[in-house]
Amino acid sequence: MSTATPAPESEMTTPTFYLTDEHAHESGGSTMLGFWIYLMSDCLIFASLFATYGVLSQATAGGPGAAELFELPLVAINTTMLLLSSITYGFAMLAMEKGSVPQVQRWLVVTGLFGAAFIGIELYEFAHLIHEGAGPGRSAFLSAFFALVGTHGLHVTVGIVWLIVLMVQVRKLGLIAANRRRLMCLSLFWHFLDVIWIGVFTFVYLLGAL
Repeated sequence: MSTATPAPESEMTTPTFYLTDEHAHESGGSTMLGFWIYLMSDCLIFASLFATYGVLSQATAGGPGAAELFELPLVAINTTMLLLSSITYGFAMLAMEKGSVPQVQRWLVVTGLFGAAFIGIELYEFAHLIHEGAGPGRSAFLSAFFALVGTHGLHVTVGIVWLIVLMVQVRKLGLIAANRRRLMCLSLFWHFLDVIWIGVFTFVYLLGAL
């Protein structure tokens, strides 16, 4: 009677190509990293728009230039609106650290109103320029101007919509971890738009007026 020879130990072991005891992952743990990557991509977009405006800023096609078109007092008021909205959003973040939902909501409302005022003034400026015959089709300079400033305004509009949605989420769910993370992301986005606008105000309006 023959007996079967047991297989070598190396043949009996099945290789594994994954972790059998994987550690737990925090929910939303990569959100901030992903949002930073998004902001970097947005930086590239605005860098391209700034570069395009710099190249075309003198291509007026015989039409009016920046010095004839831009009204610095109006732009200064608009800049103040956006900078104040950044400050009030900072107050909302401080209220979040205290865990006060009503204060967070109040400061978000004020931030949204300042942002809406900024968009309103910008739309008035665009309408005035178009009425004066200085629309985006008048020259390459104006095309680059409307593209740069309009893209920034579109970002602010998206930020206001995002802010309203976030206010609804905070009202329904409170300052849970997910909402705190969303508030942090919107804070980065809002302050990023402030930095971009300071560049627009300096590079487009101030240098153009001078």
